[in-house]
Amino acid sequence: MRAVVARVRRASVTVERTDGTSEVAGEIGAGLLVLLGVHADDVTDPAETARRVDTMARKLHELRLLRDERSCAETGDPLLVVSQFTLYGDTRKGRRPSWSAAARPEAAAPVVDAVVAGLRGRGATVGTGEFGAMMAVESVNDGPFTVLVEVPST
Repeated sequence: MRAVVARVRRASVTVERTDGTSEVAGEIGAGLLVLLGVHADDVTDPAETARRVDTMARKLHELRLLRDERSCAETGDPLLVVSQFTLYGDTRKGRRPSWSAAARPEAAAPVVDAVVAGLRGRGATVGTGEFGAMMAVESVNDGPFTVLVEVPST
């Protein structure tokens, strides 16, 4: 599982509907914008998946990226979690990325939902996008301060 985490002054995700309309699915003020990708290996063993979900939720909640080296767990600042299968795009060959390392949508969606539930279970305020939808993500980075968080397989 992989996440690109940015400290933001504000962020939002707008879902574009097939009928041409759009709506804001989630938005936050100061906090963390989390682009979350699920690898195919993350969903092969239910016990291991649960371990990775718990580890990712803990890391995101306790990551000291906010001002004065504080975490969302300490400040109560919110997180905006947006699914992002493209984090596992492979561009080593040719000009067209391969997405084969990313988990299939039907397997990845419950994992993203579980990370969000894990964050909320820790008391975090969490906004989300909509899995599989075409989304416009807007953010005003603070710093900018952006890191990559990975929960590798054991």
